[in-house]
Amino acid sequence: MCAVYTPTTHQDWVKATFGLDLPPAASQIYPGHQGPIVVRSHRDGRVAIGMAQFGLVPPWAKDTKISRHTYNARCETVADKPSFRDAWRRAHWAIVLADCFYEPCYETGKAVRWRIARANGEPMGIAGLWQRWRDPVSSQVLASFTMLTINADKHAVMSCMHKPEDEKRTPVVLAPESFNQWLACEPDTASDYLQLGKMPPLTAAADAHAT
Repeated sequence: MCAVYTPTTHQDWVKATFGLDLPPAASQIYPGHQGPIVVRSHRDGRVAIGMAQFGLVPPWAKDTKISRHTYNARCETVADKPSFRDAWRRAHWAIVLADCFYEPCYETGKAVRWRIARANGEPMGIAGLWQRWRDPVSSQVLASFTMLTINADKHAVMSCMHKPEDEKRTPVVLAPESFNQWLACEPDTASDYLQLGKMPPLTAAADAHAT
């Protein structure tokens, strides 16, 4: 699971990888905050970048409070869950641009925030879903997203996070060479990219800035 992350600030990497300019964002993103995501238009195939709310708001929601519970989506059930199934069926794939995300580690017997990043130091693209929601009162349109997660019991780094009795989960960090394929895939092939063994190596360390 992931409830807080640091959006990437690597403008050059985003430009070289996607040919897009990175919009400014807060230094850390929590549910309800706006973060940068990359998406692909089904109409013309163009790839675009924009800001969206962390915590997916489905079209049927009466307000945005549901985003407190929809910032992560389990790959095993995402296609059937009411909050996510419309975005999944529409292939609303997203790439969440992050330098790192944070998880609690209990190796000391108490929760210590650890920083999870790519082992090579490059930014990460996390697999996600995006959705549009129209406010029934103001008619304003909100873009929102969720991170897709998979079981991490066998992951060298992520299996050490959270309480010992908790199921181990991790956001799906995409291999950069699969970015374009992920954005263009169909729902029946999406699971090909949501595999623990296809994730680039990660590293973890206690967050020096945690309080």
